[in-house]
Amino acid sequence: MTDTSHPLLPILSRIADALDRLAPPATPRADLAAADAFVWRAAELALVPVEKVSFVELELLQGINRQRQQLLENTQRFARGLPANNALLWGARGMGKSSLVKSIHARINRDAPGLLVLVEIHREDIPTLPKLLDVLRASDRRFLLFCDDLSFGTDDGQYKSLKAMLEGGIEGRPENVLLYATSNRRHLMPRDMIENERSTAINPAEAVEEKISLSDRFGLWLGFHSCDQDTFFAMIEGYAAAYGLSIPVEELHAAAVEWSVTRGNRSGRVAWQLIQELAGSQGRRLG
Repeated sequence: MTDTSHPLLPILSRIADALDRLAPPATPRADLAAADAFVWRAAELALVPVEKVSFVELELLQGINRQRQQLLENTQRFARGLPANNALLWGARGMGKSSLVKSIHARINRDAPGLLVLVEIHREDIPTLPKLLDVLRASDRRFLLFCDDLSFGTDDGQYKSLKAMLEGGIEGRPENVLLYATSNRRHLMPRDMIENERSTAINPAEAVEEKISLSDRFGLWLGFHSCDQDTFFAMIEGYAAAYGLSIPVEELHAAAVEWSVTRGNRSGRVAWQLIQELAGSQGRRLG
């Protein structure tokens, strides 16, 4: 029979309660069959289902045919359980990096419903990546982990969690998880920061090697570059045809030139913004 009258018991009980409060919360179980896309909420350590992913049809992404084919083939292999590479999509803004990832996910699940799950993790939540992998590792589904606009500053240590995942660590990257990241920077950190560390370090070659080499952990690099006028026209013509906008080609091209000049840029994003403008002026809905 336990003696409940011992004078130390209340103190020990309070210590035990305090330790329980300090202990990190257990990683919650998620219903990974609830959807084909989730967003990782790091504060709650929870996967929030996304009922409908916003995407455009794969064929509408013009000017990136080589990148589109390479990433599609890599993703198809992974979805079938074959070896595939983590991918870094880097380069010019608005040229369809994140759109390509979402479109490929949609295409694969259209051909084989439920085959691939898209999980978005925000850049600032990278330190909780091990917790997320613990959740995904236990599932028999295959997960495409997606981080948009990934980059790191000079004093930013968050890249270490990502590097551990890419290198595998002791546990190894889960066989059912693949990472796709997009960035405007090839080496995931600003060039001026790289040069600054090199110029002030005792050993310049080693000073930034760890951070620069992070991008080397991605097996597949896909570069996205600004498009020329003909490609810009092709983007707009493709969108206009897909959404049934009846505008003569000459008029469409003239609108495209004016629109790109006012924005000082030609890209897939700018093309889509023009299509929204034209559709709205005709009283047409997109989607």
